[in-house]
Amino acid sequence: MLKNSELLLAASVPLLWGFGFTFTKVGLNEFPPLFLMGLRFSLASLVLIWFVPIPRGQLKQIFWISFVGSTLRYGMTYTGLSMIDASLSIIIMQLGVPFSVLLAAILFKDKPGIQQILGMLISFAGIILIAGQPSLRGQLYAIFLTAAGTMMWALGQVMVKRLENPPSGFALTAWIGVFSGPQTILGSFIFEENQLESLVQASWIGWGVILYGSFLMTVLGYGIWYHVLSRNPVSKVMPVMLLLPVFTIASSMLFLGEQPSLMIFIGAAVVIGGVLLIVLTKDSKLTS
Repeated sequence: MLKNSELLLAASVPLLWGFGFTFTKVGLNEFPPLFLMGLRFSLASLVLIWFVPIPRGQLKQIFWISFVGSTLRYGMTYTGLSMIDASLSIIIMQLGVPFSVLLAAILFKDKPGIQQILGMLISFAGIILIAGQPSLRGQLYAIFLTAAGTMMWALGQVMVKRLENPPSGFALTAWIGVFSGPQTILGSFIFEENQLESLVQASWIGWGVILYGSFLMTVLGYGIWYHVLSRNPVSKVMPVMLLLPVFTIASSMLFLGEQPSLMIFIGAAVVIGGVLLIVLTKDSKLTS
């Protein structure tokens, strides 16, 4: 089990990210998705970079971690978020855990146990249940993008866990931001438009979203997350992230006026139940 102090630290992350995810939905009304993420990570890295050492010998690995687990992840996830409700998007993102098990089996030959396989099937069934609603048929592309981004996140977490003598949480966050900030801004100018107009026309709410994303979600949130992750098995840390959809759905209902349907809640319960089955199994391969 996690120590009480680390449990509290870990639990603060879904709180910061859950509210931040909802606020980001608001920010997407003012900034293109990739451009918003580029500003967020660039600002965060500019603040952190002066206080952390250069991870010599690991920059190449961190570059690819940033590209996969940050640039591709956020590019897909937040583009999807711009087209669907925050409450629906965060439920889809719970697939990160079963995706992690699948990737461990494919990349590292870690065969999942029966309980993990059952948990994966239940989680995917929950997403199918949600996506099969007639009201969401026009949003399947956004659902696919969000799920694909979640797969990239899972792959990024596996890559982080495979770092030998990993840098501190804040150092890793800073250097991921050094790479992913320019990557996402470049991607924005390739695939998006109206970046300069969004800078000029942004309200204090839009800039507030960027500041929250930079300092609370990225600097503080990821700093804490990587710190706890580096000191504990993933299987012990992941259950805390089951609070993320709770905080996100609550804040989206409070601040955005979203009203998830009963089927969304049922599907969410199925997905979370499957994830819980995975992370609490004794033979979990997420412990590496």
